[in-house]
Amino acid sequence: MTVLLWIAGVLFSATALLAILRVIRGPSIVDRIIASDVLLTTLILVVGAEMVANQHTRTIPLMVVMAATAILGTVAVARFVTRPEGTRAVPALGAENPTASTGEETS
Repeated sequence: MTVLLWIAGVLFSATALLAILRVIRGPSIVDRIIASDVLLTTLILVVGAEMVANQHTRTIPLMVVMAATAILGTVAVARFVTRPEGTRAVPALGAENPTASTGEETS
């Protein structure tokens, strides 16, 4: 059992390091989001392996919260990325027409 835990630990560590490298290097936001999902999934697997090794189920709620965080984060970024380019900027509070100050006409 100890050998299997060491092998799993090495594989989880390698996966986490590669995912962190992809988060840092990018090059696009989609690559970074996929890498952060891989990192969070790896963390969930580490918690699951710890549960198996210590024969308990106390950390299942933690795993559920981490999975929900991964899903909500991915959906939020996917919605942001799929917006048209002009609608990504959030207008300042109190600004009724953001193009009025630039003198551009909308037709």
